[in-house]
Amino acid sequence: MEASTAFGAARGMKVRASVKKICEGCSSVKRRGRVFIICSKNQKHKQRQG
Repeated sequence: MEASTAFGAARGMKVRASVKKICEGCSSVKRRGRVFIICSKNQKHKQRQG
């Protein structure tokens, strides 16, 4: 099993200490104690705090 699948890391997601909404399509969700930014308009805006 790859390490990325073991931790549930999504491919193409930015990992940052401070996550911010970039556009109006971005929304923040909290999953498994981590803050995620997901965007319905631009998939490049995906971020995870950590």
